Amino acid sequence: MRRWRLVLGGGDGDGTGCELRGRDAAMDGALGALYGEGPGGRVGRKEGADRARQRSGGLGGSAPVVARWLGDIRRYFPTPVVQVMQRDAIDRLGLSALLLEPEMLEAVEADVHLVGTLLSLHKAMPETTKETARAVVRKVVEDLEKRLASRTRATLTGALDRSARISRPRHRDIDWDRTIRANLKNYLPEYGTVVPERLIGYGRAAQSVKKEVVLCIDQSGSMAASVVYASVFGAVLASMRALATRLVVFDTSVVDLTDQIDDPVDVLFGTQLGGGTDINRALAYCQSRITRPAETVVVLISDLYEGGIRDEMLKRVAAMKASGVQFVTLLALSDEGAPAYDREHAAALGALGAPAFACTPDLFPEVMAAALEKRPLPIPDPTG
Repeated sequence: MRRWRLVLGGGDGDGTGCELRGRDAAMDGALGALYGEGPGGRVGRKEGADRARQRSGGLGGSAPVVARWLGDIRRYFPTPVVQVMQRDAIDRLGLSALLLEPEMLEAVEADVHLVGTLLSLHKAMPETTKETARAVVRKVVEDLEKRLASRTRATLTGALDRSARISRPRHRDIDWDRTIRANLKNYLPEYGTVVPERLIGYGRAAQSVKKEVVLCIDQSGSMAASVVYASVFGAVLASMRALATRLVVFDTSVVDLTDQIDDPVDVLFGTQLGGGTDINRALAYCQSRITRPAETVVVLISDLYEGGIRDEMLKRVAAMKASGVQFVTLLALSDEGAPAYDREHAAALGALGAPAFACTPDLFPEVMAAALEKRPLPIPDPTG
């Protein structure tokens, strides 16, 4: 009954007959401020019948009240729940403006979604807030790098080595598993051994640039989480000597941020979330920078809502693939689930042999490894 009472929020209709005391009452107050009936009545947005029945909260726009509420939810709920509640407060109650105040930023629990909100606001931030905002963004970026960097480097190093196999390797570069398999026909039973007529080895991928990667990132407002993750992965890829990585962001204009790629925070504050989308123009720029098509992977991260010339965009993709470029289209690079995207454009790219799909950060290293090795991409099953 206690849990049902907390879920239902009290009032005449909850039917539990349960009275909350102490910590439970304080938790209920924190929930009610966001999700309960407030002075504003029902939520103004109308997104179907379910949305119309949603309740509005009562935090208002008071900075001291919001600061106290942020402290309360961190006291009563685990971090993942706090992050969801913060996101709901920003979306439902219009509290974005309060994030322009340094004391508010210091009170929030930082996550990818908060970074996206800060990036959309940073042009309007007063100078006193910008340093605090950068500190919040850097904390999130560093946490992501710790989680993703090691596995990404290990996965891609193996892929680069396999893609650089040579037929006359030095002893330490021999791929013994493949060498034995290739020479099984030369097995001598009387000696119990295989005569290795043909040696297969790994190339020394780390000694020189073997592959080139172009990350082409849509910076429209709906792609905020993808921009954050792509910036982190861009820095990881740039740290690998065997890869030459270029990072390009676009809306209706195109900005090359390769010179800032080592610092994802600089990259993120160099983006401007929002605005239109011209994928064709972005791909034209990327295509003009490709010097070794057969050794290049282009990763387009976009929901494909094209504001430019659709037919020209598809022609560019077809031309790049015909020249030997490995072309990967990610509708999203995030943990947010199925994204909204232009299905017609996705189907057209699939017909060109460049299937478009959403990708989680944990899957991204496998996708890149497959692209580097020119093998089928590990496309997730959308029904799984």
